Amino acid sequence: MARSIPASILAALSAGSIQPFYAIEMDFDTSPLRLWTGYGDRTIDGQTYLGAGTLLTISGLEEVSDMSAKSITIELSAVDATIISLALTEPYQRRECRVLFGLTDVTGSTNFIEVFSGQMNVMTITEDGQQGVISLVVDSKLVELERTKPRRYTQETMQGENGYNGDTFFSYVTDLQDKDIPWGRTVERANDAQS
Repeated sequence: MARSIPASILAALSAGSIQPFYAIEMDFDTSPLRLWTGYGDRTIDGQTYLGAGTLLTISGLEEVSDMSAKSITIELSAVDATIISLALTEPYQRRECRVLFGLTDVTGSTNFIEVFSGQMNVMTITEDGQQGVISLVVDSKLVELERTKPRRYTQETMQGENGYNGDTFFSYVTDLQDKDIPWGRTVERANDAQS
């Protein structure tokens, strides 16, 4: 789907020298993990992103002209025990993840645009005794439209799952399945037809 490019990005692209980068933000319970494809810490939109350099790769980013659901893969190599512990212990599935594309111009000014936003899905961790590699598949938000919803519109669902104790809205649903409703005719004519 086509998107407009902000004027700040266009202005930075026309500058003589620029440094492009990607940054990712993954939403975990304890704290978001923010990384970027450069070295050292960088402040983007008021948040500090840790430099991962070439150890961070993002594949599958592409613009599509239709509304098809896409996925990307984020891979982090040579990760330390802290990040592996976070990956092993934190719930991550269906948590938010966004990818930014940014430019730094000769004045040091940083401009960025969000190029992908989705939900974390499958994480694979491989270790060889020397280093660990974490690979994470992030699905576009459009994947939610293709996922079946196991929700049932019953009194039990309303009371148990959602915690709406005392709400009896769905208690009459089972009675409705065999009920004769005189739709489009007067009640007297409907009663005459039944007798």
